[in-house]
Amino acid sequence: MSKIEGTELEWTGRLFGGISDDIRRKVPHYLSDFKDGFHSKVAGTTLFLYFAALANAIAFGALTGLLTGNQIGIIEMLAVTAVGGILFALLAGQPLTILGGTGPIVIFTGMLYTVCGQLEISFLATYAWVGIWSGIILLICAFTDASALMSYFSRFTDEIFAALISVIFIVEAVSDTVNAFGPEGFGLSSAFLTMVLALGTFTLSRSLRDFTKSRFLSTSVRSFLSDFGPAIAIVGMTAFALLFPEVQLSTPTVPESLTTTSGRPWLVDIFEVPTWVIFASIAPAILATILLFLDQNITTRLVNSPDNKLTKGGGYHLDLAIVGIIVLLGSLFALPWIVAATVHSLNHVKSLAETKSVETDGVSKEVIYKVRENRLSGLLIHILIAISIFLLDYFGYIPMAVLFGLFLYMGFASLGGNQFFDRLMLWITDPKLYPSTPYTERVPRKWIHRFTIIQLVCFIALWALKSSPIGILFPLMIAGLVLIQMALPRFIPEEYVEVLSAEDFEEEDEIHVFD
Repeated sequence: MSKIEGTELEWTGRLFGGISDDIRRKVPHYLSDFKDGFHSKVAGTTLFLYFAALANAIAFGALTGLLTGNQIGIIEMLAVTAVGGILFALLAGQPLTILGGTGPIVIFTGMLYTVCGQLEISFLATYAWVGIWSGIILLICAFTDASALMSYFSRFTDEIFAALISVIFIVEAVSDTVNAFGPEGFGLSSAFLTMVLALGTFTLSRSLRDFTKSRFLSTSVRSFLSDFGPAIAIVGMTAFALLFPEVQLSTPTVPESLTTTSGRPWLVDIFEVPTWVIFASIAPAILATILLFLDQNITTRLVNSPDNKLTKGGGYHLDLAIVGIIVLLGSLFALPWIVAATVHSLNHVKSLAETKSVETDGVSKEVIYKVRENRLSGLLIHILIAISIFLLDYFGYIPMAVLFGLFLYMGFASLGGNQFFDRLMLWITDPKLYPSTPYTERVPRKWIHRFTIIQLVCFIALWALKSSPIGILFPLMIAGLVLIQMALPRFIPEEYVEVLSAEDFEEEDEIHVFD
């Protein structure tokens, strides 16, 4: 299977060539990126993703603290999310991407802490050196167009990765809600209210998001409720929870002061470790680089998918360089490493999207025809997170159940439109009622199902690897999907693989779109 051609992911053969091309591509749109942000849809998206990004930072910050003996924790995660997010929103080639902490990086950090304890060396200094080397390697990758390797990825790999991350959000949200009924909860009343708040937030967010299809109220009111749906759900369900002050609910654990989690100085003494540690840190830095490189570029590919109808172009090499700088500088302060957060980024795009109802064989489906591409939403999201660092006490009023519902909504929202999931549904669909799509029209049913089964096996393998003691290696398995993708013509005729893996299709004449 050949690589996917595209000007953004082609080797230039010049040092700094990819970054230079990214900058030339984005400069003409820079002012419009801010002007296009003055819209109610951007305001609603900002509030929605602000709560989502804040909850993500608190959750992964708390987990990092648990795995590192609180040497790195919530306050450090909030700080790097705010500063790094602002920098990325201002300078990135694809500002629709949202940076944040991710599971693999947090697990990697915990493993590094364990190794440092076994070797009796300073964790913070070692962590700083690993981050410094990783940042340098990421910059080298950006300067030499290494992101062009992503041209060998296709819809086959993208769909598996996107589905995995979406399902993780859904499963974790459901699991956390169900745990309220166990010994970790505060009794039956608390568990019942937790379930009501989580399902209420999810249902209200989803219902308001689809309110533009309603016949009630005026068009402007329907658009307002749709744009601000998740934010309204968060505020509304939090207010509902306050009606029951006698019921104890789980709330976010936030730091009591603006000092570091452990009380250490912000700047790390990177020379308190032996010289051999400085150079030995290159080995774990290579693994960290692989994690960051794949997370960043695969998520950016998903954001830039032709399905999203973006028009301003991306900037893979420029974005990777900015992530490298954030990792390098942040490591001097032992701040968590942040990278493109898949579910948050996809929800950012979908929340900014204009959709139309496409009817095919009597079946209606929402498709994106335009996205309000801008820098303002990403910038404001992270400015609000920076302000929140000084107002942490107030977030103790937001029940975790509301955040569980928000994560559940984000998981299902990012899963929508994933053709892998759509093809799984064909297994329980009457063949006579299959939707009219390029692959159902051009590929025999036998090969569609075989392609989907191979994806499902890869998905299950990734899930098992993620949940195993060597879960840190699961991004390497994602890279290995390219090898499986190249071997697909041995199991499925190549002309059918090309159709099933195609990045985009021209609209069919028989499809009718309703405004």
